[in-house]
Amino acid sequence: MKFSLDTMSPREQQLVKIGGIALVAILIFGVLMPLDSSVSKARARISKKQADLVWMRGAAPMLAAFGPAHQSNGESLIVIVDRSARESGLGSSLAGSDPSGPGGIQVRLEKAPFDAMIGWLSRLSQQNGIGVDGATIDGAGTPGIVNAAIVLRQQ
Repeated sequence: MKFSLDTMSPREQQLVKIGGIALVAILIFGVLMPLDSSVSKARARISKKQADLVWMRGAAPMLAAFGPAHQSNGESLIVIVDRSARESGLGSSLAGSDPSGPGGIQVRLEKAPFDAMIGWLSRLSQQNGIGVDGATIDGAGTPGIVNAAIVLRQQ
């Protein structure tokens, strides 16, 4: 059986041409365009992550220059955590705190700015020797705003 467009009737030729055009359209709009879109989104994510890495590498020497100056002044862990949270602008987000084993405290933050929370945790570590023992962080609906349950422990 030999296939040739010339041997077909005009109606069959038109049907084959329309089918070919439809097949090309399905290939372009159903496969290639979504693939291109996902590649573009991945490239954007990578660019953002690379920019974040550059910023972190730039901030690391500045943070290291502060050194491990642990200033507890005999204050209890809960007082240090509460005071530093308020100084970092997280006072309104502080939802509560509970003891968490010996030398530990669990702090709950609601609708806290993520960047401010990370800065606060960094200062706690650098200035007071208080580290994160565990954390659960969930988005709070608005980009950059989170709810968090963080277990802190004196190092």
